Amino acid sequence: MRDNRGFTLLEIIVVVFILSLLAAIVAPRIIGRTDDARIAEAKVQIKNFETALKLFKLDNGFYPGTEQGLEALVEKPTSGQIPQNYREGGYLEQRRIPLDPWSNPYIYISPGIYGDFDIISYGADGRENGEDKNADIKNWDM
Repeated sequence: MRDNRGFTLLEIIVVVFILSLLAAIVAPRIIGRTDDARIAEAKVQIKNFETALKLFKLDNGFYPGTEQGLEALVEKPTSGQIPQNYREGGYLEQRRIPLDPWSNPYIYISPGIYGDFDIISYGADGRENGEDKNADIKNWDM
């Protein structure tokens, strides 16, 4: 006697169809959220830079210049205006300047065009301007 304990081809096709249908519905929702998460992460990092820069100014009376860059938040500058009351250990907890969520460096300009300083991430495309996920993320727009 034959053992009939298995799946028929029709049953396997139905299961594969159902799984494909679920993947088609769920995947776009998950994939679309990664861009939103990266944008939110960039905004949080920029806010952290702003806070650290304000602490730097409280201690030293000025913001780091463009040439000193955001690196002045983790290492005492040796050129430009030298801070006299630099906090030991720097001003960022992780003691490094992170790249933006798309692995590009943040742009820092001080004095800024739109304020005391400007901080910019060029978004997913890494180029100035853009729309949607490629839009620039700027501290004066948040």
